[in-house]
Amino acid sequence: MKKDYGFATKQIHTGSISAQDNYGSMQVPIYQTATYRFKTVQEGGARFAGEDGGYIYTRLGNPTQAVLEARMADLENGEAALALASGMGAITTAIWSAIDGESEIIADETLYGCTFAYFVHGLSKFGVKVHMVDMANPENIKAHLNKKTAVVYLESPCNPTLKIVDIAEVSRIAHEYNPDIKVMVDNTFATPYLTRPLDLGADVSLHSATKYLNGHGDVIGGVIVAKKDFVEVCRLHGLKDLTGAVIGPFDAFLLLRGIQTLDIRMDKHSKNAKEIAEFLRDHPAIKTVYYPGFKDFPGHDTAAKQMDQFGGMISFETYKGRDETAAAINGLQLATIAVSLGDTQTLVEHPASMTHSAYTPEELKAAGIPESLVRISAGLEDAKDIIADFKQAFDKLI
Repeated sequence: MKKDYGFATKQIHTGSISAQDNYGSMQVPIYQTATYRFKTVQEGGARFAGEDGGYIYTRLGNPTQAVLEARMADLENGEAALALASGMGAITTAIWSAIDGESEIIADETLYGCTFAYFVHGLSKFGVKVHMVDMANPENIKAHLNKKTAVVYLESPCNPTLKIVDIAEVSRIAHEYNPDIKVMVDNTFATPYLTRPLDLGADVSLHSATKYLNGHGDVIGGVIVAKKDFVEVCRLHGLKDLTGAVIGPFDAFLLLRGIQTLDIRMDKHSKNAKEIAEFLRDHPAIKTVYYPGFKDFPGHDTAAKQMDQFGGMISFETYKGRDETAAAINGLQLATIAVSLGDTQTLVEHPASMTHSAYTPEELKAAGIPESLVRISAGLEDAKDIIADFKQAFDKLI
């Protein structure tokens, strides 16, 4: 694709397989095969030796998957991408590919619950030391940078508090200390439509493709975008030998379908989130609204600098306790109580008992996650209808 093509053009066309090779098919075919035929033993040997770029086995690559990877690399302005079976598959594959038993990791203390559990409860079993710090102040990473630091890991906006981390400043500090440190950013909340971490100096952009990239709540997937050499390490070592987090051809097809409408969906998600956040801020039962689009939100200026819009996620606290807040949530009639995000439907969840249940009460407090926090993924419905639903549910707390 031409570099000067716009985002919408890239999300539809990048990597598309020639129609002449696929009977004129307008959509990328689903290559539902596990293995591939070699013309000769010599051809098979050349492929295993890396001398022939053809396909071998779908654990290592698949034509449908290859289009998805080319498209994601283009949208993130990266050299290459690897599609995987889940967001956690992408995260673990990238981390295992970047570390050894002597490595240390610096991670932001506010993370998706399963990522947190992997860092704090999982990697420690293998002797990998993880320093959890508050990267709202990027200077906080300096105290832990040393010759063993292999990865600096963050989300922005963070899940579930929407905390904003300055990706460019964290990348600058890490790379000034050691250019070989891999700065990894989970870009799930923002998507490449709103934020492109590699343009800001990060080395790796990670996605749970299950969320906004897919956008329809019907497939699990993950993506790693980085320089070609690191992506190949992730493919041939992290994925093939360590995690085995192989994405299926049909899942890759569904993700390609979803990505074709990413821009218009993110526009609507962002618009709806802004309207819902403004309603919640003025509601007498709501104590605090976490939304980076508010000018008084900590990190707003950084968000305005590194995001094209403020996204579709909101969190909030009520003046009431956990049980009363839960009762109000249970009274929602249109919004759906469910984990995940980026679906067409508005989703509401309670992080402390759901997505972030791996955190202890002490760890929740350290990460700035109140136990009464409620997270909203604004859907694509008419905003007035979602607002009316929240009003009828939370008016009961007044």
